[in-house]
Amino acid sequence: MALEVFRSMPKRVVIAWNIMISAHARCGEVESCLRLFREMSESLYQPDQWTFSALMNACTESVELLYGCMVHGFVIKSGWSSAMEIKNSILSFYAKLECHGDAMKVFNSFGDFNQVSWNAVIDAHMKLGDAHKALLAFQQAPEKNIVSWTCMIAGYTRNGNGELALSMFIDMTRESVQLDDLVAGAVLHACSSLAILAHGKMIHNCIIHHGLDKYLYVGNGLVNMYAKCGDIEASGFAFHDILQKDLVSWNSMLFAYGLHGRASEALCLYREMVASGVQPDEVTFTGLLMTCSHLGLIDEGFAFFQSMSSEFGLSHEMDHVACMVDMLGRGGYVEEARSLAKKYSKTSRARTNSCEILLGACYTHGDLGNGSSVGEHLKNLEPQKDIGYVLLSNLYCSSGQWKEAEIVRKAMVDEGVKKVPGSSWIEIRNEVTAFVSGNNSYPFMADISVILYFLELEMRHTWPVNLDIE
Repeated sequence: MALEVFRSMPKRVVIAWNIMISAHARCGEVESCLRLFREMSESLYQPDQWTFSALMNACTESVELLYGCMVHGFVIKSGWSSAMEIKNSILSFYAKLECHGDAMKVFNSFGDFNQVSWNAVIDAHMKLGDAHKALLAFQQAPEKNIVSWTCMIAGYTRNGNGELALSMFIDMTRESVQLDDLVAGAVLHACSSLAILAHGKMIHNCIIHHGLDKYLYVGNGLVNMYAKCGDIEASGFAFHDILQKDLVSWNSMLFAYGLHGRASEALCLYREMVASGVQPDEVTFTGLLMTCSHLGLIDEGFAFFQSMSSEFGLSHEMDHVACMVDMLGRGGYVEEARSLAKKYSKTSRARTNSCEILLGACYTHGDLGNGSSVGEHLKNLEPQKDIGYVLLSNLYCSSGQWKEAEIVRKAMVDEGVKKVPGSSWIEIRNEVTAFVSGNNSYPFMADISVILYFLELEMRHTWPVNLDIE
């Protein structure tokens, strides 16, 4: 409708072109934006800073480097490269696409900073993985708004610093900053990454208090948070509380059921989703195939894998192939898994991913023949990654091939590859305790060792074991 009105205008002014380009940019239609821009130029209308800012934002959302560089070239040629709005958009673009050098060149060209500039700089540092510089920029900013806090919270979470994200959220509430749905979603994601249910419930209460629980983005975050924190019932309640569910809502609940081994609920939810007219996407099938893989539903998994292309016209991506290889490998169909991986793994990364899964399956089922060749291939694909050496060495050890295992371990040392230590954590009374393999400096380590000793006895023998160690 908007495009029809625009086309019917007897004389189009620059602001009308900008409105249409911005509208297409918000919808992620970068090629439509560029077509409009070309038509605007051919009609002899001069673009301004708002035109180029909208174009750069469209390129940022599309994650198309070529388009963004092309628009950046137009900006320089037109003489608008010093405009603050355009600089902010260009900085966000290069940061989003992780072009560190280009992002820093744009950053160093800044003269004066406005509020949007400071937020763009904070976000850029976070996207480049430098949380310390982002914090310095946040502290130096003369004024902070909700976007500044959201950039910090989302950035900490994205860089694996969930505790700092929660701490930043607490600081924000102490500053009496008014919450919105975006910062609520960001802090819920932090709780999901930490998998601490008590923190998630605390944030949920805060969200209800501020009347944000009915926002779609927040509702989807609640579904994911409760699932990741182990409360599948609360995840289901959060899902049913969403009044206008979108595809993300359905996918989040599908993953939640799969994560908790609820195969029948996941399959029923998928059928309900399709019946309601929601078209599944690649993420939907990743969740379904993951569920089938973990629960050994091979026939159902193959049916979903085939229906992706035949029924919905979707292509098989790396994650789908990985789930299928994992599903067949878990079921003991190692040859079939290897054949499927060879057929569908087109990129180097996909081949590496499939080989890792195959090698794990070979170790589980004691398949030395396939395992040795897959392991050698994996070492050649990624000689600096520890998983190929470790799995292959373990496979040789379990098969009694001690000499071959020693050769693999020596090759690992010669390459300078170190095994990443295993880790786990547990939440008790709202406190998380993490354990790392090889580190015995925990409090009560002696008591833990005694309990583990008695548990091992109980697992190995059928007679009752007295666990009263006091």
